[in-house]
Amino acid sequence: MNRRFALIQALVSLVALAAVVWWASKQESPHIPTHGDAIAWLLLGVGLYALATLVRAERWHQILEVTGVHARRRDVYALTTVGYMGNNVLPARAGEALRVVLLAPRCDGSKRTLLGSIVAERVLDVIALVTIFVVTVYGVLSASEVLPTDRPILAGGIGVLLVLAGAITIWVLRRHHVFEKARDWLRPLADAPRALLNRRGVALLAGTFVLWAVEAAVYLAVARALDLDFSMSGALYLVALTNFVAALPAAPGSIGTFDAAVLFGAKALGATSSAAVSYVILLRFVLYVPITIVGLVVLVTRYGGWSRLRSATRLEASRA
Repeated sequence: MNRRFALIQALVSLVALAAVVWWASKQESPHIPTHGDAIAWLLLGVGLYALATLVRAERWHQILEVTGVHARRRDVYALTTVGYMGNNVLPARAGEALRVVLLAPRCDGSKRTLLGSIVAERVLDVIALVTIFVVTVYGVLSASEVLPTDRPILAGGIGVLLVLAGAITIWVLRRHHVFEKARDWLRPLADAPRALLNRRGVALLAGTFVLWAVEAAVYLAVARALDLDFSMSGALYLVALTNFVAALPAAPGSIGTFDAAVLFGAKALGATSSAAVSYVILLRFVLYVPITIVGLVVLVTRYGGWSRLRSATRLEASRA
């Protein structure tokens, strides 16, 4: 991985994490519930996340079939957990590379085609999450609750700075012919997204909305464990918000960025400061810990562990 990019990831996470810790240190101590009802809600959240993972794995299997790649369903399901484990413990969302490297020898598709299937997953996710975010913010929730509309000058200034930063970035990239190189590299990856432009693609998009609804139910179950009065629309808003923020460069597990997004969203939905901190702790546990353990066990017992991954990576580097 490029060292500059790794440094950017580390800095983003450090800044976000420092801000979260500084803010949380000025609030009342978080309360982690231990009574039976709270434990039941948390277990339900873990079960719902397991269901969301199964839906996500089946979607990947269907995308591979649409693309013409024949892979065993059990490998696709198992490597979905390995991929999310990798995203949680490795930098640069390397779990996606884990899926490609480990599935390629077990199917009839090239690594570039497999990577294209992951691009197709991300396209479906972006369409669904953007729709959910717009509907929940402007159609269900009060915009004044979740957007800084009471500070229009500040919001406008930030917007202008973002536009200027984007323009400068585009100018620098064009000077170094990055767009031309990226276009040539990405062209073969477009096969899978193009393959979704049919009725089956529409069905997969509908399934993606179901997937994110199930994940929103996880957020809702954790809120119920803390007696937070979130609605399903509020949970959908949180899902969209946190996943948009998770796309920012950050350390493994979106350390700092995920936490900041959840705190902001929970506060906007009416949670107290102490309850928001408790919510972050429990939500991170439910979303990150079980699947990381399962993915690590699957990697070690079924796919040769880290040594197999390193040898495959070295082989690919020697061929490049």
